[in-house]
Amino acid sequence: MSLARRRLGDRAAAAVGLLALLCLLLALAAVFVQLLLDGGARLGLDFIVSMASRDPARAGVLPALVGSALVLLVTALAAVPVGIGAAVYLQEYAPDNRLTDLIEVNIANLAAVPSVLFGLLSLSLLVHGLALGESILAAGLTLAMLVLPLVVVATREALRQVPVGVREASYALGASRWQTVWRHVLPAATPGVLTGVILGLSRAIGETAPLLALGALGFVAFLPPPMLVVEPPFVDGRWLSDPFITLPLQIYDWLLRPDPAFRANAAAAGLLLAGFTLLVNAAAIGLRWRSRNPTRQR
Repeated sequence: MSLARRRLGDRAAAAVGLLALLCLLLALAAVFVQLLLDGGARLGLDFIVSMASRDPARAGVLPALVGSALVLLVTALAAVPVGIGAAVYLQEYAPDNRLTDLIEVNIANLAAVPSVLFGLLSLSLLVHGLALGESILAAGLTLAMLVLPLVVVATREALRQVPVGVREASYALGASRWQTVWRHVLPAATPGVLTGVILGLSRAIGETAPLLALGALGFVAFLPPPMLVVEPPFVDGRWLSDPFITLPLQIYDWLLRPDPAFRANAAAAGLLLAGFTLLVNAAAIGLRWRSRNPTRQR
């Protein structure tokens, strides 16, 4: 094949990719415009700070916002350390045998399992088996199981990208395997690890099916107790056992209402959900950028 044909093929592939990207951006813009047209009038400070109500003109999303933040906090605290630890073990410590291969295949398969199955598993294991009930803790652990395979797979890929010379140089200087992993391999793989965390948490924010299978409530008109108190030990864990509602669940509940006025509330909540997702992604991308450019932090 001549050089001219190769360049023509490269340009055609780039054009097709650009066209696909433009189509995706146009579809995303159309969704945002439709949400603005339907719910822009309802979106405001009163809508954000108001509690749930049977009256669509007075209903707000404060319990759903707080519930989403708390569930996502439990998800991150449960999935990120376990996922990174499992990936480090599989990549750096686990022997290369059939058992390890079986574990890797199962982890890859779990990433493609429908999310509602995790909800059914949690309903049996967490809600009834461990008697956690329809609580924030149960919801966070359910979503943690959902995103755990994504974190493990992305972290392993990031660890594989670290050059072998980094490990060999560390061993040559007398460092142990743990010192090599902790001080050299993991810092070098941090951007890729954060990418996996971003993808996992972004998926967790918008999930509805596993929480519905868990038995989540559709109407919550109160806030959980605060996490921090003024008396020792200054931490209150009662909020973990409280009922919850998240933004996707609130949107789903409003869309099921026969009153068409609730559709405007659902559209406004959809805008907040998109903004909440973008905020989490922006924070994670900022951390990833700082890890890639350590000299610019000074």
